[in-house]
Amino acid sequence: MAGAVPPPLGVPTPPPPPAKEADEKVDYFNLPRPVAYEEIQREAFFSLKPELFEGMRFDFTKGLNQRFSLSHSVFMGPTEVPSQGAETIKIPTSHYEFGANFLDPKLMLVGRVLTDGRLNARVRCSITDKLAFKANAQLTQEPHMSHGMFNFDYEGSDFRTQFQLGNGALFGANYIQSVTPHLSLGGEVFWAGQHRKSGVGFAARHNTPKSVATGQVASTGMVALSYVQKVSDKVSLATDFMYNYLSKDVTASVGYDYILRQCRLRGKIDSNGVAAAYLEERLNMGLNFILSAEVDHKKKDYKFGFGLTVGE
Repeated sequence: MAGAVPPPLGVPTPPPPPAKEADEKVDYFNLPRPVAYEEIQREAFFSLKPELFEGMRFDFTKGLNQRFSLSHSVFMGPTEVPSQGAETIKIPTSHYEFGANFLDPKLMLVGRVLTDGRLNARVRCSITDKLAFKANAQLTQEPHMSHGMFNFDYEGSDFRTQFQLGNGALFGANYIQSVTPHLSLGGEVFWAGQHRKSGVGFAARHNTPKSVATGQVASTGMVALSYVQKVSDKVSLATDFMYNYLSKDVTASVGYDYILRQCRLRGKIDSNGVAAAYLEERLNMGLNFILSAEVDHKKKDYKFGFGLTVGE
């Protein structure tokens, strides 16, 4: 072109400005499968509600083959009993638990029997690649305290649904659907014929590689919100908010989940002044040491527990 001045020799020509990337199109016919409705708050639940205990615990698991294993558990510690006053009443107790486990890609059988007469059983059977049957049962010597629950779970390409049937004429169903690659919406209904109660609920979950936000509301009065932020590969922060608009009860809590090379530390503090921490340390292959602590300054209730877990 006439009048154009070529760049000096040895000076690189500046690159052209980058073109604006077109917005990524969402294929709404190929959305990811959401988590189960009952596990919608699993990240927050794992960080804020560890398996706290008081006393001493010892768990031993022995694998007999690739599918079958036996477990032995010993627990010694106090048990809280209801009282009319604000003071907490604790009674020293101890029990032994024997368990048998059968794990297969299509069938899972888990059984537990305790010295106090309780029997717990769980079954999960994959009928097809998308349909599964689950059952949970607990049998006790106390009248009207035994219960059972049967579930049928169906997994679609971008949704999940579940039908429930339990003793006491309990019927329930839930459904959750992915509406975008990061957002899923769901709902549930239930009917308890023995107590003549029914209810409906709705839930939403938004998840990204770094965060998970959930919200639930039900006609029983429950409103639950949770948020989990992944700070790094080893650190996660979590918070939740629970409110019942019928009883006006409200609770909020914040917690953390810190994964070290040989241990995992979880802790939380809530609006009632209750602080808790749970430590799992790997001493050796198949040997874990557990520390559990919970402090309630308002009720002057202090709990401390330690344990060992042997076997995988």
